Parts: sequence; structure tokens; C-alpha cells
Amino acid sequence: MFVFSGREAHSRSLAKAISWRTLGSVDTFLLSWLFTSSMKAAGAIALSEVITKMVLYYLHERAWSAIGWGMKDTAGQGEIS
Repeated sequence: MFVFSGREAHSRSLAKAISWRTLGSVDTFLLSWLFTSSMKAAGAIALSEVITKMVLYYLHERAWSAIGWGMKDTAGQGEIS
């Protein structure tokens, strides 16, 4: 499947997904708390979106790593088509 091939290691994509989701979850929690004035509701909202967003980000990264458009050739011969 094209989503699982590319120039970036799966472990790198996973580490990026985890760090991004941590930042995103803190943001979601703070905004939810601001809008609801409830830490319990904010926590529920932030926790419920963690897994789905992490999976979607990982798949999105893998798909983009398989696309050569806009990537520089490692040999310095210009862009990869």
C-alpha cells in the first residue's frame, strides 16, 4: 500500500504524530476550558480526540512522504517529479 512506503521511517512519523498531538491536545483542553468553564468537560473533549487525530496525522504524513512532488532530490539534481 502506498501509504506505508516513503523516505521517512515509520518511527519518525510516529514520534512527530505524538509530539503534534500533545501540543494539539493541550490547545484543545485550554480552548474547551475557556468556552465551557468546566475542567471536566474540557478533559473529556481533549481525551476523546487524541487517538483519532493521532491516527489521521500518521496516515496523512505517510501518504505525503510517498509523494515526490516538491521534494528535493538527495543527489542535488533538482526536484523529484
